[in-house]
Amino acid sequence: MDEFTLRPDPLDQSLSVSVEGFDQNGNSVTTTVVVERPLTLFLNTQEIVTMMTIGDYPDLLAVGYLLNQNMLKSDDEITSIEHDEDLGAIVVRTKRKTNYEDKLKKKTQTSGCAQGTVFGDLMEEFEDVQLNEQAEIRTSWLYELQNKINRSPSLYLSAGAIHGCVLCKDDKPLLYVEDVGRHNAVDKIAGYMFLNKIEPHDKLFYTTGRLTSEMVIKTVKMGIPVLLSRSGFTAWGVDLARQSGLTLIGRLRGARFIVLAGKNRLIYDLETDKLPSEPAKHQRKSSQIKEAS
Repeated sequence: MDEFTLRPDPLDQSLSVSVEGFDQNGNSVTTTVVVERPLTLFLNTQEIVTMMTIGDYPDLLAVGYLLNQNMLKSDDEITSIEHDEDLGAIVVRTKRKTNYEDKLKKKTQTSGCAQGTVFGDLMEEFEDVQLNEQAEIRTSWLYELQNKINRSPSLYLSAGAIHGCVLCKDDKPLLYVEDVGRHNAVDKIAGYMFLNKIEPHDKLFYTTGRLTSEMVIKTVKMGIPVLLSRSGFTAWGVDLARQSGLTLIGRLRGARFIVLAGKNRLIYDLETDKLPSEPAKHQRKSSQIKEAS
């Protein structure tokens, strides 16, 4: 795969709109805000969930959601994916007959924003996943990945109020997606990996959001051995990472980071004390507000 095989398109007019308002001094301003629209997911004939999403890559989101909720199995054959934009609905059809009525009654709300959920039996499979112990992560890759990701055009830089997730290999960003909830962004990447048969065992997963239990569970379930973030940790997220053998690196900014699990994969090949701090112009910023003329 090439760098940024999939990446955000801030010029897509369906993903954001301009809104008129006023600033702290009462002056008229125009700002850009991301859209948020419902998408109802069906698995064969059964309604599963209605998700709030920006609306791009609905097929990836639908498949990834079903995978991460254990409703699609790794050997399932998808016969069709039907998306009706006007109705705000998407149907994933499989060769295997499915019925998740009982499972839908066992949802547990998690700390993920919007509709993030983990079903009751998800942890049982989580505990059985074996991550690649031979995978490695070099400190030089961390530095390069940040520079490439932070310089990439994105909806976050143009409008804010959105999370990003990136699938990486070594120091190369491969898939970069965004959504109003970080769990949606994760699911889009999971869907792409499933539909395109992408090998997870030598990949890294980068997120702009917190390293919560949900983020750890989904990364482990995808079989990815390293999870990175600019943000901080939750205690349960750290506990689950240590339990599963996941490498967990947070507060990643410039040459600085903290690793709280899986340090055995980390190779220190960069003299960080000689590197400059992260330039302000490359830090992630919120949306730009322009004064109305």
